[in-house]
Amino acid sequence: MNNLSYWEQQTFLQEADVLIIGGGLVGLTAAIYTRQLRPGVRVLVLERDPLPNGASTKNAGFACFGSISELLEQEKRSGTAALLQVVQARWNGLGRLRELLGDAAIGYQPEGGYELFRPDEAELATACHNHRAYYNQLLAPIIGRSDIFQDASSQIQRLKLGNTAAMLHNTAEGSLDTGRLMLALLRRAWADGVVVLHGCPVQAVEATAGAVRAQVAGLELRASQVLVATNAFSRQLLPELDVVPGRGQVLVTEPIPGLCLPGTFHYDKGYYYFRQVGERVLLGGGRHLDFQAEATTESGLTTLVQQRLEQLLHEVIVPGCRPRIEYRWSGVMGFGQELEPIIQEVQPGLFVAVRCNGMGVAMGAGSGWQAAQLMYGTNEKK
Repeated sequence: MNNLSYWEQQTFLQEADVLIIGGGLVGLTAAIYTRQLRPGVRVLVLERDPLPNGASTKNAGFACFGSISELLEQEKRSGTAALLQVVQARWNGLGRLRELLGDAAIGYQPEGGYELFRPDEAELATACHNHRAYYNQLLAPIIGRSDIFQDASSQIQRLKLGNTAAMLHNTAEGSLDTGRLMLALLRRAWADGVVVLHGCPVQAVEATAGAVRAQVAGLELRASQVLVATNAFSRQLLPELDVVPGRGQVLVTEPIPGLCLPGTFHYDKGYYYFRQVGERVLLGGGRHLDFQAEATTESGLTTLVQQRLEQLLHEVIVPGCRPRIEYRWSGVMGFGQELEPIIQEVQPGLFVAVRCNGMGVAMGAGSGWQAAQLMYGTNEKK
């Protein structure tokens, strides 16, 4: 930033009308929708890393809105009205993402998803089975069908799953390719006239009279509107926000001949998740093993979580098989006390769209749309 040419500053860093901090799913969709709503504005997106270092390019690619055990827990904590609101947001967000980019571009597969129950989870399994009809009826107006959750215990043997006593099928769940999703978003953003720059960490933001200032490695940028869309990292710029990071560790195996795991799989109330990617198993989760250690924005792997993931792989997913692990990584999600995301104007001209609560794939495009609408409405009032 200390050696920028005249051309670079005039072409890429000229004063933007809307500056978006964070080039992940929320930030890029907000930029695209802002250009749709206000075609003449200059929109600049700044991303701190070569690729988004939160969860946008590091998630498992689950296009989900909640398993029954998760819905039960969320309804108990926040009430039925709040649960319906957030499930509606998740479902609408998935629909908006698919409509914006197209299923083929993001590798979307409507294969359904499964929730697994261990033999020692008989009480939880019974409770979830007994709530199938309740949630089918409750969510039918949102999902558009009344056969969402079905008993799938008879398929355990066919899928060759170990240490699994019962299983439910979510017929409305899907999966996608996270890498292709980000590539499609970047292509769409540039095609729509959005400038996206990587390797530009924003160090501070401040609302001043007539503009919002952003400090970027010794360079000050000004915009009439600034959107912080950094999810788990948002408190680095705005410490007062109710956003707590939660690191998710993931691994992918070598190819396993004969592997047949169609769909997505949730285990231990969704704290573990796995799916087949090509001929490989993708498996992640385990932050509940040590919430405090995983409440960090630092990337990294821990022996505790990695060993448990490998144990699940050997005992549950491919029993008796010990495939080599070829990829390991971590991503960081943003959580908070409330189920819904934070999408609001926190200072004059300074907006936030953060806290997807581990459902960034489902919430991202909807959050970006809402942020663009909010900024557009605020701009129109002025």
